[in-house]
Amino acid sequence: MTSHTTLSTQDSAGRMPVFFLSHGGGPWPYVDDMKQQYATTEREFKALPARLPARPKAVLVITGHWESDVFTVSTAERPPMEYDYSGFPSHTYRIQYPAPGSPQLAQRVRALLEGAGIETGEDARRGFDHGTFVPLGLMYPDADVPVVLLSMKSSYDPREHIRVGQALQPLRDEGVLIIGSGLTYHNMRGFGRDESTPVAEAFGNYLDSAIEQSDGAVRDRMLAEWESAPGARLAHPREDHLIPLMVVAGAAGADKGTAVFVDHVMKVPMASYAFGG
Repeated sequence: MTSHTTLSTQDSAGRMPVFFLSHGGGPWPYVDDMKQQYATTEREFKALPARLPARPKAVLVITGHWESDVFTVSTAERPPMEYDYSGFPSHTYRIQYPAPGSPQLAQRVRALLEGAGIETGEDARRGFDHGTFVPLGLMYPDADVPVVLLSMKSSYDPREHIRVGQALQPLRDEGVLIIGSGLTYHNMRGFGRDESTPVAEAFGNYLDSAIEQSDGAVRDRMLAEWESAPGARLAHPREDHLIPLMVVAGAAGADKGTAVFVDHVMKVPMASYAFGG
């Protein structure tokens, strides 16, 4: 990767914020009883485009449902669908979100990361999992904004993922919306249990404290040390749904974060955050 192709820039007043979105359970907008449970999330996801300074030229998603040995970028012009869930009604395995990909943005992402000394790969077959098509289907139901996916690295090193986000910061001035899609609580055995509520609240309070730090370096250190937080490993036995937050924090730079909203589903809080904008 030696290309230095860039997307056209825009002035700093139009700099995109970055989002971490708690995307919820499976294909919930397409299942009636689940949709009722996530009414707050549905409303807030639909409102997110109004928080942006302009319509994004493309969206880069770091989803908790894709990891690889190296940071890997999706390059498909017409990404397929990934139905990476089980036990849902048959129609949820026919959902389509026909947003285009953007090979140009994929190339730009690789150039930024490799310019920072970060090894990358590409995948021409990777498609949209529910961590991608659920929020974007509500934000942009016409599927007319190009979408590129960036995998996590399977080592889950939080500092390395923060560094990836730092390398991607220029995209914010190029009209690209960066979204980390995961959950602030993700323990499959804990959902719906009364004893999970205080665990999720304690861990969520730690995340809130980190996100709201006015010093980005302090925030990043707190996030890198997330395992020291109350209830950390009970909230995230495996941190696949937390690591996208690390990339988002890195891309936030000095911008302070705030909770956009907190939904309460299956007896746990699920927070979504915004930085900048």
